Amino acid sequence: MMTTRTAQPPKGRGPLAKREARLAWGLLAPTLVAVALVVILPLLAIFWISVKPVQLSDLRAPEPVLREDLRGKPTAPGDDATIRYRLRNSSPDGPVLGVTFSDVIPQGLTVTALPDDRCSLDGQQLFCDFGTLQGGARERLEIPVTVGASYLATGDVEASDPLLTGKGQSVLTNDEFTLDNFARIFSGDEFLGVLGVTLFYTVFGTIGALVFGLFAAMLLNHSFKGQGILRGLYLFPYVAPVIAVAFTWVTLFDPFSGSANALLLQMGLTQTPISFFGEKPLALIMVTVFEVWRYFPLSFLFILARMQSIDTDMYEAADMDGASPFQKFWYLSLPQLLGILSVLFLLRFIWTFNKFDDIFLLTGGNAGTRTLTVNVYEQAFAISNIGAGAAVAVVVFGCLLLFSVFFFRFMSREEGL
Repeated sequence: MMTTRTAQPPKGRGPLAKREARLAWGLLAPTLVAVALVVILPLLAIFWISVKPVQLSDLRAPEPVLREDLRGKPTAPGDDATIRYRLRNSSPDGPVLGVTFSDVIPQGLTVTALPDDRCSLDGQQLFCDFGTLQGGARERLEIPVTVGASYLATGDVEASDPLLTGKGQSVLTNDEFTLDNFARIFSGDEFLGVLGVTLFYTVFGTIGALVFGLFAAMLLNHSFKGQGILRGLYLFPYVAPVIAVAFTWVTLFDPFSGSANALLLQMGLTQTPISFFGEKPLALIMVTVFEVWRYFPLSFLFILARMQSIDTDMYEAADMDGASPFQKFWYLSLPQLLGILSVLFLLRFIWTFNKFDDIFLLTGGNAGTRTLTVNVYEQAFAISNIGAGAAVAVVVFGCLLLFSVFFFRFMSREEGL
């Protein structure tokens, strides 16, 4: 006997499911808008600026600037004076189009002549049309006047502000694009050297923070007297202000007055002071050690929390089987910690790759410690090339994107997803 099975409509496609989906998207809309404003729009702006020939001085669109004053010192009616207008383009490069200004000559001042045919006078109303002001252009207009008694009593040439018009096109919004910023970055061996320093600092700083965090978590995963105090001390490098700890390290390892050099000299381990933050490659090693010391407490917290959630029955069974401490760690603890270690490695790698303040405070990027993020600062602000700085930031984004894609593909393959 054959039985027929009634076809069921696909799940999640009914009217109720569609209504729920619309409701879910509506609830998520504010979050999506906030993420777009906070993350996506600045990212798009960086990409846009990276292909623009923009300097630090170009961030402000060209505009006309006008100053007005009265030259001469009239003291009696009938004295001569000069109204001076000084007009300039605020940009050294970009032109300003349609530059005009109008002003009301104060009562008591009589214009005797108009020295510029670009200006006209209707009663006390002055109007001037200067057309286009090229980049860096300056104009000076001096109008001779005769001073009357009414002006000497209450007059002020700056009583009325001139009405100024003019439109300049910003390099950020025009249709000029260039790849010179990227060409400048990748030309020569400088980029490869900076990238190598960044990878060394990031890889060894990340691995070192994880390893020391793991050791600290294993040490404090046991109950003993003073455990809480020791945990608090372990957190000090992470919670202390970075400028304070960086200054302390610089002072401690100073070649002339630092305690580290004094100790090495007294012990006879060195004959001359060592410039820990001023010599290659020692400076790079020192900033990497500082990175490990400062950020291992974060790994310690996460790993310790995961360790304390592992079932202790496994360790009791391993003790009964005669397993050594190393075997218990390798075959029991480590497999349970792989998940949190992988997440910590991803986060610490991204954060360390983007790190700027630690290196800048310790060495300023000198002595072979210039990373990509320090290069962003130097390009954008030290030499005022905003476009090149944005291009380096795009390279940083691309490197981290490739690493994230590789990491997730590798992890998915390992976990069989």
